[in-house]
Parts: sequence; structure tokens; C-alpha cells
Amino acid sequence: MVPPAGTPVNPQQIQQFLSSVLSQRGPSALPYTEDTKWLIRQHLLTLIPAYPSLEPKTATFTHNDGRSVNLLQADGTIPMPFQGVTYNIPVIIWLMESYPRHPPCVYVNPTRDMIIKRPHPHVTPSGLVSIPYLQNWIYPSSNLVDLVRELSQCFSREPPLYSQRRPTPSPSPSPSPNPNPNPHTNPNPNSANPAVASGYGPSTARPHPVRPFPPSPYGGRVQQQTEDPMEVYKRNAVNKLVEMAHADISAMRKAREAEMEGLFSTQALLRRREEEINKGVKELQDEIEGLEQQLQMVLMNSDVLESWVRENQSKTNVLKNVNVDNAFECVDVLSKQMLDCTAADLAIEDVVYALDKAFQEGAVPFDHYLRNVRLLSREQFFHRATAAKVRAAQMQAQVASMAARSQHYAT
Repeated sequence: MVPPAGTPVNPQQIQQFLSSVLSQRGPSALPYTEDTKWLIRQHLLTLIPAYPSLEPKTATFTHNDGRSVNLLQADGTIPMPFQGVTYNIPVIIWLMESYPRHPPCVYVNPTRDMIIKRPHPHVTPSGLVSIPYLQNWIYPSSNLVDLVRELSQCFSREPPLYSQRRPTPSPSPSPSPNPNPNPHTNPNPNSANPAVASGYGPSTARPHPVRPFPPSPYGGRVQQQTEDPMEVYKRNAVNKLVEMAHADISAMRKAREAEMEGLFSTQALLRRREEEINKGVKELQDEIEGLEQQLQMVLMNSDVLESWVRENQSKTNVLKNVNVDNAFECVDVLSKQMLDCTAADLAIEDVVYALDKAFQEGAVPFDHYLRNVRLLSREQFFHRATAAKVRAAQMQAQVASMAARSQHYAT
């Protein structure tokens, strides 16, 4: 449980509270991803010591579409120095579901006797705050401490809240219970001082006298004070330098973001190429293994052939006087005719190939080459035609033999 407002902040209690709510599971779990819960916890634990007036809580946030969700928030005040006096601006910093990858949602939370300045460059009439730090939020470097510091600086240049003018001044009534005992209340409720209301007046950490702000845009007479021109010049110069520095930082941040996007794209490309290279290396390794297996098979077959040659070396002397044409005997006339036709066809093919080589080298005249090729082609055609007829006859004989054999088995 978070301690009630106005009590001293106990870091140990805050730490226990955050550890408890961020470790919950089931329907009551907060809608943050598991990989960002530790960073959210660190952001809040770093924020509380820097700005003790902000307290982490859980509350229900309603989206524009009517959907409600339980979220973490930092509720309280942030200091706003203005004309030598530090005021406390009530705000609520909602940590949305996509935090910290996306910026939080900041609202100015005026009390009943406060009004939001209209128009304001950074605060809408509903209290929604929009400053460059939120617009240029960078994960994971952006954090809540720097955000609150930027809010304080922006509000000090342009206060977002004014105290409402009351119809009649109260004749010093007894003080009512104050929800925040540290800040003082506004001694002049009719003045147009920004953010001077019950519980959110000038901070007691710097007990400067309350000086009136410029006139409220909603009317009311305020006692005008003359200021030293040098002080005004210095303040304007400082504000101008701050604005220029902020513009330069924003430009540098955008340039760095573009550079980071380029680097991320290059990184993704390099990773894809790494995957392709790894895939190619694996394919090469598989091919090497396959070739090594084939090499082993070839070597084994070579050993078998060499062994066979050594064993049959003595038989070659017997086969020296054997006629090659009589080495194979055909079983019938058709087979002998098929062998002769095939041998003649292959021989003519070799002769034509030799004539082509001779003609390309200029050894044979063109007319002789054409005449011989024509004669050889005619002869080769007859041999191939004869081989086709022989093959058909062999098929018929084989079919007849199979029919006779099946009839014999049938009987």
C-alpha cells in the first residue's frame, strides 16, 4: 500500500508497493509486458527521490473508446519556479499500456479553485499536456525524471494554472485542513497567481514572499510592479538561450534518430546476409560430405577392379589370339542381323564425326565432305531402318513365344 498523501515518503514502502503490483498475475495483473516491468519499476523508484511530491499509485484509466484499464500513475505536484517563487503544479502522469516504449500521458490536475490558462501552448483545455520531450520520446533513454524536469521548465516559462477570482475576500478565516501541509496557501486569494490554491501554493522549501503574477486572462485587478529592466533583459535572454538550446537538442535528436534508423536497417540487412551465408556454408559442407562418400565409393570400386585385374592377368595371354568378331555368339538370325546393323550404324556415326573434324581443320574440301556425308547418311538410314524392322520382328517373335508358353501352361 502507498502511504497517504502528506506523509513522508518511505522508499522501502514504495519499493514493496511496486514489486507487489508489478508481480501480480491473472485478471488483476497490470497490462505491461514482462520485459518492461523491471524498467518501469526503476523509472518510478528513480523519480520518487528526485520529486518526493509525486507518489506512484494504481488507478483506472478510461480510454476515448470507453475501455477501462488499471494503470500505474505518478500523482502529486511538480515544482514551478516563477519570478523568484516556487509554486507546485498538480499533475497526474499516467503510464500507459505501451510504456516505456511510448511516452506516458500527462494531465494537469487543477483543484476546484484553479483554472487552466486558455490558450496555452502546451496544455489543452482538458488538461492534457504536450511538450517536445513527450513528442520526441526515445526508448529506452527517455525517463520520468527528465520528463518532470522538462515539465517544470516549460511551466515556468508559461504557467498553465491560475487561481480563480473569488467574489468576496474572506476576512482571514481559520485555516481549513490542508491536504498537503508542506506548501503555504495563497495569502491573497483575489490575485491572479498561477497554481496558488489550497495545498498547491509556493513551496516551503524556498520561503520567498508571494509576488503577483501578470494579470490573469480572465479578468481581475492586480497591483502592477515595476521591474528592473536589466533583470527583464537577463530573464528574456536566458529564456531565449534555453529555447535555442532546446531547438538544437531537438534537431540533434531527430538527426540521431534518423541515423539510428539507418543503422537498424543496416543491421537487419547484415543479419539477413549472415543467415544466407550460413545457409550457403551448410550446403557446401553437405556437398563436401557427399563428395567424400562418393570418393570413398570410387576408391573401393577401384580396389575391386584392380584385384580382379591382378587375378585375371594370367588369363589375358590365352585371349590374345581370340577373334573379337567371334567373341560373342548370337542365339538366332535376328539377333545376328541386329548386331550387324547396330555396329554399322555406330561405325558410320564415327566416320561422319571424323569428316566433320577434318572439314573444320581444312583437310577435306567442301564438295568432297558433302558427297561423302550424303553417301554415309543414306547408308546409315538403311541400317537404322533394317534395325527397326528387326526389332519389330523380335517383338512379334517374343509375343508369340509368350503366348505359346501361356497356352502350354494352360493345357
